[in-house]
Amino acid sequence: MSAALNKVTQALAAPFDPSLVKFKPAVVQGNRALALAYVDARVIQDRLDEVLGVENWQDEYDSLPDGSVVCRLRLRLGEGWVTKVDVGSPSEQPDEHDRVKAAFSDALKRAAVKFGISRYLYRLPSTWCDYDPQKRQFRQLPQLPTGKPNKGGKPPKTGAHQLPADGNELVHRLTEYEAKLVAQGICAAGDLLGHLAKAGEKAGHGSDVTRWNADAIAWAAKQVRAFEDARRPKAKKVA
Repeated sequence: MSAALNKVTQALAAPFDPSLVKFKPAVVQGNRALALAYVDARVIQDRLDEVLGVENWQDEYDSLPDGSVVCRLRLRLGEGWVTKVDVGSPSEQPDEHDRVKAAFSDALKRAAVKFGISRYLYRLPSTWCDYDPQKRQFRQLPQLPTGKPNKGGKPPKTGAHQLPADGNELVHRLTEYEAKLVAQGICAAGDLLGHLAKAGEKAGHGSDVTRWNADAIAWAAKQVRAFEDARRPKAKKVA
């Protein structure tokens, strides 16, 4: 990688101003919730404009039958264009327009992560905070840690797929995957993470998913498949 290209990729992946980082609840247990950090799609767009210029990035979208949205994000890096693709899920908002809008934003953010944008947020330690379940908001927002985010070790592998490097990344991935299941009507928000927290405690891994080690993360991958299989409607056999 050339020095100029390396400088661009580092600028894309640089941490955001803390004032731009928001938090959402991943797991709610009574008056406490696990807070996950994220940034809005507009923040991603601003980063692309600032680093590359408005003429050096493009985004295209396709809507899927289940309400999900595919984003193809193309960046001009060096002398050529590089494309990353990912899928965003609709939200649980009552207004259909808002649900669709959330899917487009989610798709862009997920594609941008593949270019390193906001990927460091997956490495931030997740924090349990006081939460108001009636208002569905945190009573007090978490404080972002100072210093450089921990990049963690090399993620463990199983077959052709990479597992999360640590419990924090596991929670982020589970939250994103759960959103897809919710959009498909497979479960309600919080069901998957809540199920894993309870099952993990019984299995001896503890209920705090963010502290799980490689063995617990590998165990979780099997539990997710079992959770989904148990809730998906069974295909009717043809006589």
